[in-house]
Amino acid sequence: MAARDGLAAFNDAGVLEAADVHVALRLGRLGGESDPAVLLAAALAVRAVRLGSVCVDLERLREVYVEDVDIDALPWPAYDDVVAGLRVSPLVVGSSAGALRPLRLVDTDEGLLLYLERYFRQEQTIRQFLDSRSGSSPPYDTSELGAGLATAFPAAAPDRQRVAAALAVTRWTSVVTGGPGTGKTHTIARIVLLLQAQAPGLRVALAAPTGKAAARLEEEVGASGLDLRAMTLHRLLGWLPGSSSRFRHDATNRLPYDVVVVDECSMVSLTMMARLMEAVRPDARLVLVGDADQLASIDAGAVLADLVARPGGGSVDPALARVVGADLAAVDDPLEARLSPGELAGLGNGMVRLSRGRRFGGAIASLAVAIRNGDADEAMALLTSGADELSFHAPGDMSELQEDVIATSLAVMSAAEAGDADGALAALEEHRLLCAHRHGPFGVAEWDRRAREWVQAATGQRLDPWTWYPGQPLLVTANDYDAKVYNGDTGVVVASRDGVVAVFGRAGEPVRLHPSRLAAVQTVYAMTIHRSQGSQYRRVSVV
Repeated sequence: MAARDGLAAFNDAGVLEAADVHVALRLGRLGGESDPAVLLAAALAVRAVRLGSVCVDLERLREVYVEDVDIDALPWPAYDDVVAGLRVSPLVVGSSAGALRPLRLVDTDEGLLLYLERYFRQEQTIRQFLDSRSGSSPPYDTSELGAGLATAFPAAAPDRQRVAAALAVTRWTSVVTGGPGTGKTHTIARIVLLLQAQAPGLRVALAAPTGKAAARLEEEVGASGLDLRAMTLHRLLGWLPGSSSRFRHDATNRLPYDVVVVDECSMVSLTMMARLMEAVRPDARLVLVGDADQLASIDAGAVLADLVARPGGGSVDPALARVVGADLAAVDDPLEARLSPGELAGLGNGMVRLSRGRRFGGAIASLAVAIRNGDADEAMALLTSGADELSFHAPGDMSELQEDVIATSLAVMSAAEAGDADGALAALEEHRLLCAHRHGPFGVAEWDRRAREWVQAATGQRLDPWTWYPGQPLLVTANDYDAKVYNGDTGVVVASRDGVVAVFGRAGEPVRLHPSRLAAVQTVYAMTIHRSQGSQYRRVSVV
């Protein structure tokens, strides 16, 4: 009762959710643990995973924020009591008793971390995979690579894309990161071409976390003349019905590919990355691509950011220097910054950051830098500068946003009512309303309602989100392998001879199915920034 009462105070305050409390108490019952300090630590470890982290720092247990709650007034146990309890708890790996040991206490230079054992093991899987592949290099022809790099990347040094491509050929595992518009997908295509020149007939897999991201990857790589299909990570690994974390391909049944390229890796959770690395053959290259500064996966673990932040691997590989030595030694160029000492060290881990904006420049590029650096003053100065690409509107002036939402919706509806699926999908990409939050006055729920009401007023139609109507924008919220639609896919309802059909864009033929077959879908006049990652819209409005 004391343990339940202690957790109830944190639940009532909003620090813990009911599920966190339930899991901790159930573990206590199954494992024979009744110490309130240990059960609170267990509940906070569960909470950490729910919020996207894989562990909890015991020295920072109290560093939580709940609006209008005095956190210090809660019945926190003393740090020493928490640690002492965990050291002898039957729930913790390494204790002398207890068959159920779901927790792992880890001593680090920064302090004590408490993991759920599952996530600790997944971290170890990734670490061991990377370490096991860092001591050797794949076979390649240096002369062929040098000639191929000169053809694929004719720009003067320094060219970070050229360095990234060289890394992908000369290392078993490489990581290419960079912001929007820095040419990551272009680099992927050149990497594949260089590898195919090294070994014709190479089996290459292209994958991404979501169907939308996979479709865009396939489309953009196809524009470079490569006839390769891209797939979701779940499909690559072989989804097994009834399981969300176990797949057909694993450590005992490896993937058949010689090269595996994964785009949009910031959205890949710790669990999925561990499963991928278990399934990649020891003699296959793995190329991980994404923006480490993007929002992390909604599941636990910011894997890409952690890979980018790994300490450098020491001196530059002489083999790499032979093919891109000019890039490594170059000074700053007006279009490309030289590699810093820290970045040169990062090459030892197979990591390179693309920095040159190639899709856009000017005010948008400057705003991206200000946001990434957390410079609010500079961001506001740019938003209010009068630049053609940017505009800022106070909450009381929504007229321009309303016009954009209505114009886009009318264009989508017009094409959808005419049965023009391609036109409706194209119109859907013209403008997107994005929100940083799901709930509250600036959240998706509120602004989706507002946008729908604006469109209703403009059309005179009742747009009921629980019925199907031509022009209805859709967002898939869970993978459906039978229907071939995946979490994050966006589409639209289109008129057909038999009524209506839901259409989702793909690089080849769009996916068409009756809306009633969609098990997890919602109407989407506004979406979170997180959901939008991997997309490209002509205009966006951010609330």
